[in-house]
Order: sequence, then C-alpha cells, then structure tokens
Amino acid sequence: MDNIKKVSLIGLGAIGSAYASKLYDMDPKCIQVIADKKRIERYQSSEFNVNGRGYQFQYVAPDNVQEPSDLILVAVKYDGLEQAIKDMKHHVGENTIIMSLMNGIESEDMLSAAFGKDNILYAMCIGIDAVRTGKTVQFSSIGEVWFGEAKNTSYSPNVQLVKELFDRANIPYVIPEDMLRAMWWKFMINVGVNQTSAVLKAPYRVFQEVHEANELMAEAMKEVILLAEKVGVNLTIDDIDEFKEILKKLSPEGKTSMLQDIEAGRKTEVENLAGKVCELGSKYGVATPINDMLYKMIRILEKTNKMQT
Repeated sequence: MDNIKKVSLIGLGAIGSAYASKLYDMDPKCIQVIADKKRIERYQSSEFNVNGRGYQFQYVAPDNVQEPSDLILVAVKYDGLEQAIKDMKHHVGENTIIMSLMNGIESEDMLSAAFGKDNILYAMCIGIDAVRTGKTVQFSSIGEVWFGEAKNTSYSPNVQLVKELFDRANIPYVIPEDMLRAMWWKFMINVGVNQTSAVLKAPYRVFQEVHEANELMAEAMKEVILLAEKVGVNLTIDDIDEFKEILKKLSPEGKTSMLQDIEAGRKTEVENLAGKVCELGSKYGVATPINDMLYKMIRILEKTNKMQT
C-alpha cells in the first residue's frame, strides 16, 4: 500500500462525525460510514451539520461485500463494539489497518481477538470538545489523535501510512514513544472528567471555575495512578496537572461524552471506566472509594433515565 485511499468509519457520534468531516474535506470519496439499514435511512434523510457545514457522507451496510478498506476507524461505545466487530468483517482484508478511537483500555484487545493483532494500532483522542445534538456537531477544538504501536522509537509502515493520511487531512496527531503509557493516561482522564461531569451534569466551565469539582475529578484520577503502578505503567500527579492545562483550553460549554449520554438517556461506558477501576482495585488490593461511589451514582442516573422513558 503506497498510501491510504479508502477509510471506513463505524460510529457516527460526536468524535466520529468530527473526524469524518476532516477526511471528507480532504476527499469526499475517501470516507464511508458503516451503518445498519435503519441508520442509513435516518442518516440519508438530511445532511449532518458539522461546525455549520453540511455533509452527506457515503454509507454502506454491513452485508455489502466489497474491496477491503485501507483503514477502519472505530468510534462506537463499548456496548456497541461486539456488533461493530461483526459489521466490520466485510471491510477487513489482509492489510487493513484498524484503529479504535474509543475510551478505555480494552477495545484493542477485543479487536485483536477478532482480526489478529498485526494491523491493530493503538489510538485515542485528546482535547477534542465535540458535542453532537441530533445530526448537528459542534467543536471549537478538534484536539489530537494520539496513535501508534505499543512502542514507537521508530515508525512502523502502518504508522507511517496513517501519519501521511493525517497530514493530508490536516488532522492533528501525536505519536508517543510509549503508547501504552499514553493509553493509561487517557484512561485516567476519562475516569476523572467524564464520570464526574456526568454525576455533576457539568460542562467544562464547571471544572475550569469550581475548585471542588476540579478536586473531585483529580481524586478519581489518583486511584488510576495507584493501579497503573501495579501493572508497571508510570503515571504521576504531574500527569493530572498536564491534563488540567488541556482542560483550560476546552470550550467552557463543551461536554464530555458521558455527560452527553446521560442527557440523551443513553447507556454510558461506566462499566469500562469506574467498573474497570473497581475490578482492578479488587484484583490488586487497591482501595477505590471514589470510583466505587461514581459507579453507583452513574448507574442510578442510568436507571432513573430508563424509568422516565
């Protein structure tokens, strides 16, 4: 493969839509969205609007057999990953690169189990503040995609290919030397800000201006630092401070994906955040009282939403 010409995206939420728009701006024929027939009918009824511009993406049903994609971007929620893996199968070939833009630290293992690990790249989104309401997506910061192999002292051919694509599409990126540490750093961020924002029903402004909210976020993150040490990943308090600098630059009215889920009455990813922290805490004998509390509170919010529908 000389360069990436065909990209399939599965998951057209806030993040998926934002990066799909960047690829579409580069080349409308480059990007297609995998979706079931009901979603396709809904999506085709009117354009997506991303930062004021209309987009009518190309859609393809999972049972549509075609030439494999060069790159697949996975941007679903965890409760949709098993179905996404089934829906992707006609798009995956011997050389297809697969990258998950999902939260958490488990999606790469699930994708590797389904498709083999040779062409799976680790990836995560940092600093994007996209909010989706219906088919309207707004963001003031596209953030950065951090991606790569587990170690990137030199760039593999797959990393070089994605790097070249992102350069063409003007998608900001970082290729960390230690990608696994970076994944745990992002996990720490999501455990902190996503969950506390959902419980407090707070946009980023609350964390920028209210000290107590910022401290609650940090306390949840500190439990991840203790667990990271147990698995051999070196996170420190400085890593929390690094995120706080990023937080200052996000749109004050921007909202985390988990807060958006709570407001929309959707299932959250709490099992893969606080649930995972509590699971690892039990395994390694690390107390996780903040995440124990957040897990219970978010599950209550989910169940309350369900009772009201």
